[in-house]
Amino acid sequence: MENTEKLKNSKEVIAYIAECFPKCFTLEGEAKPLKIGIFQDLADRLTDDPKVSKTQIRAALRQYTSSWRYLHGVKSGAVRVDLDGNPAGELEEEHVEHAKTALAESKAKVQARRKEQAQKAREESKAKAKPVAKKPQNRRPQQNKVNEVSPPAETRALTVEEITIGNQVNVNMGKGNMAATIVEINKEDVRVQLPNGLQMVVKAEHLRA
Repeated sequence: MENTEKLKNSKEVIAYIAECFPKCFTLEGEAKPLKIGIFQDLADRLTDDPKVSKTQIRAALRQYTSSWRYLHGVKSGAVRVDLDGNPAGELEEEHVEHAKTALAESKAKVQARRKEQAQKAREESKAKAKPVAKKPQNRRPQQNKVNEVSPPAETRALTVEEITIGNQVNVNMGKGNMAATIVEINKEDVRVQLPNGLQMVVKAEHLRA
């Protein structure tokens, strides 16, 4: 049984018309200018064809005659053809000029679209390549808490009785005080141990309560 399923789009319709009328339509190379009124001829010849409708034929013709192949073929000295490839009149100059204008406008649109796409691609590529700047975090630089010097506070000098081994004291570092433990006493020199285990010798006058 012959397949009578309707064609789906203009591309398929053009291919089918070219198959039915190869002397008039072509799918490759420069197309021949068509006879004025070719739509009606096609509609009449394909009126009983279940594969295509008049609406499909009209849309396919519009696409075929706006293609660059067809517009290139519409030039001075060219002859129009009917469905059977017979001559159907020479092209008028106004039709040739119209085809030139349409071709130039079509090419300009394609060129502009390609340029826009290329620019967009470059911008996307540039955006991907550009490292994302990290937002600076408001962090205070980490300090060794063990050796952290506390801001100067109201302190007093130790009495002789308070300078004893094992006593918790503060060592005056000039700009602040640092907690320490007395581990050895040698007259005015006192060895203290910091919370991190580091030991140092300081003068007794630098110890504060």
